Amino acid sequence: MKRYYILITLCLAVGRSMAQQVITLTEARNAALTANKDIKKANLTLEQTKYDIQSYKSLFYPRINLMAGDIYSNASGNLAISGGHLPIYTYNAALGTYVPNVTVNSDGSYTLNQYADFPDQKLKFKMKNLFMGGVGLTQPLYMGGKITAAYKMATLGNMMASENIRLSEDQVIVNTDEAYILAVRAKELASVAESYKTLLVELQKNVDAAVVHGMKTRNDQLKVAVKLNEASLAIQKANNAYRLAKMNLCHVIGLPLDSDIEVDSNIESNLTLTEINTTGASIERVPEHTILQYRTDIASQQVKLTKSDYLPNIALLGGYTYANGGELAGKKFIDTGSAYVGVTLKMPLITFGERSSKIKSARAKLQIAQLDQMDADEKLTLRLAQSINILEEAKTELLLTENSLLQAEENMKQSKQLYEVGIEPLSDYLDAQALWQKASANHIDARCQLLLSQTKYLQASGSLK
Repeated sequence: MKRYYILITLCLAVGRSMAQQVITLTEARNAALTANKDIKKANLTLEQTKYDIQSYKSLFYPRINLMAGDIYSNASGNLAISGGHLPIYTYNAALGTYVPNVTVNSDGSYTLNQYADFPDQKLKFKMKNLFMGGVGLTQPLYMGGKITAAYKMATLGNMMASENIRLSEDQVIVNTDEAYILAVRAKELASVAESYKTLLVELQKNVDAAVVHGMKTRNDQLKVAVKLNEASLAIQKANNAYRLAKMNLCHVIGLPLDSDIEVDSNIESNLTLTEINTTGASIERVPEHTILQYRTDIASQQVKLTKSDYLPNIALLGGYTYANGGELAGKKFIDTGSAYVGVTLKMPLITFGERSSKIKSARAKLQIAQLDQMDADEKLTLRLAQSINILEEAKTELLLTENSLLQAEENMKQSKQLYEVGIEPLSDYLDAQALWQKASANHIDARCQLLLSQTKYLQASGSLK
């Protein structure tokens, strides 16, 4: 789509030096969809929600962490162990075991018959480097539904972001159609004004010739001149309106305001909208309805997420640790590793009302979301009904203006014939021309209104894109 938009822009640039570039409504839509910043932001939001889903999905799997640390300390010291006499054990055949060779005194004390001397000991220790490291694994077993609820909320957020893109695109299409149809209306009205002036110029020639030959009065000549001046002013206004309408269209589709573009008046050839059937129309496919439904579902998952904070959390733990460091009596004091496995349980017992308050708060938010959805659905249903009424009225108005235009053309034709044979006064012929101009303008308005009402109906029924 970007290449398509760039191609249009390049064509317009070439067109400034050669000829005006005619942009169809479909091309204008594509350019607007490419250039619109809201759609770009909506696409970035959708991309962000995809990462959120991946992030929450990872919570179902084990967490593996690496831990390592090294501490250096110049702490040192001596560990003193007092010496003494150690009893010597002899084997007692009757007891079948070794017993100390001592004599029990009358006061309950012992006298060593045989003993060995144990000298005083002084052990020197140093801390130096102490390294500890290991790998730990944590696997959630039951988190009260917290992980599942968070994952579902992320998934709903992704679907809501997708619908938000549709919503932005629909609004861009409606804005583009409004700008384009406004430009078409201004162009057609300018064309009608030119045609009306052509009729007056032809009439002026005939009246001037008739005045020369004494067949018409100076008064008739002045009447035509006044109408011709009015027509010239109308043409100027129509051309100004068309120029402003094209500038507005350039703004909507992301082109420089001074781009030399033209619109295609035959919009019906670009869009097959005339066979729209409104039977069975509903708001089920409307992005706003779907977004609010997802928002309500997210609020429902938020209730579950809040409850999970007060349910048991059970996780499996496992890992391996290794330690190395320290020195005692000139030898390595710690140099060992160990594995471990276990299960942790966490469950709040007393929260002093925090649990019930938070859950009630989450449920209140859910009720608010449900009420918002009901209110919005009623408004969307009303908008759909209104768009159907406007569409049907626009169809009727177009048929009436077509008939009125045919009648005005026939009336002007007959009035011209009667004026030329002198049966009808000039004022009646001028009135017939004015009626034709008005009927033509009404027909253009009705045609443009029908096209715009079709677009708005498709938006209201969720069928625009």
